[in-house]
Amino acid sequence: MEKQINQQKFHNTHLMGIDYGQKFTGLATYKVGNDPYPLTYGRIQYQSDDQLIKEILPIIEDEFIETIIVGVPYFTDGTESKMTKTIKSFIEKLEKALEIPIFSVDETLTTFEAEERMKQDPRYNFQVDLKKIDELCAAIIIEEFLKLSST
Repeated sequence: MEKQINQQKFHNTHLMGIDYGQKFTGLATYKVGNDPYPLTYGRIQYQSDDQLIKEILPIIEDEFIETIIVGVPYFTDGTESKMTKTIKSFIEKLEKALEIPIFSVDETLTTFEAEERMKQDPRYNFQVDLKKIDELCAAIIIEEFLKLSST
């Protein structure tokens, strides 16, 4: 699943980050070279993979998304969890529904990172906002993808 990433290749490309969850799935978008940083887009209440894909497809079309990045969690030692396998299965379904590139990045500790950012950000009243944490995680997933692409 890991693909070589070329930063130049993504200039002016509209990206979508997905923080998959079986309660809520967070979304963020970023147009490389245009937006100042990844922008949170909201969250979708999860019912099933099919329902999630059905709700994501119009957003992809409306926002002219060209590349998707999905966060995949691993244990800190790099091994896969049950959720890792669940998300990889979701990615396979998403790939069948779309004709745009889909990448995955390790999302280990993104929730912790999002909580820490919220505690230091006046936009969140310096508090963890559980209604917005999924979309902030999706923005962090885009940031992680871009870090990988610059190495």
